[in-house]
Amino acid sequence: MARAIAGLYVITDARRPRRVALESAVESALRGGARVVQYRDKSDDARRRHQDAKTLATLCRARGATFIVNDDVELAVAVAADGVHLGRDDDDLAAARAALGPGALIGVSCYNEIERARRAAAAGADYLAFGSVYPSATKPEAVHAPLTLFGEARHFTDRPLVAIGGINADNIASVITAGADAAAVVDAVFAAPDVEQATAELVACGFGPAPD
Repeated sequence: MARAIAGLYVITDARRPRRVALESAVESALRGGARVVQYRDKSDDARRRHQDAKTLATLCRARGATFIVNDDVELAVAVAADGVHLGRDDDDLAAARAALGPGALIGVSCYNEIERARRAAAAGADYLAFGSVYPSATKPEAVHAPLTLFGEARHFTDRPLVAIGGINADNIASVITAGADAAAVVDAVFAAPDVEQATAELVACGFGPAPD
């Protein structure tokens, strides 16, 4: 099973425009070097969501990437995802852990709140996400999370830290320099004309060339 939360972390979002079918887009992102895929779809079509998540879980396993489901603990269990990502209004961490088991990865959105991050780490979160680090077209109303948060969080946790919000090839290096272990993107990959190329460029700009 894939375990790492590091590198380029791509998020599918059913509300955002995408040039190709979901499976093809994610497969291209994985070829380009994405290491984590999060499935985000808040629609009411449970059957389609289950099929989508099952397909992406299979793709990620084949590529050695980590597969995370946004919000939906029950769906994560059903498709044997590597874990789940929780926001402010989702299931609490203890309930998610009870449902998913001790081996699952549970990520928590901490926005720009260092105390929320501290509490989540103490409660057993496996990774912490801060954002929006830059203005985001996906969530234009999101609070601003300064890059200094990553250094602050490192004082109390060694868990992976994820940056999200407005990240692109021009600014991803600064996010990694600030201390983020992973950079999460939506449109920078999935709205691009060539998903694989856009992914590879982000990986190269943020994490350096792939080893030979």
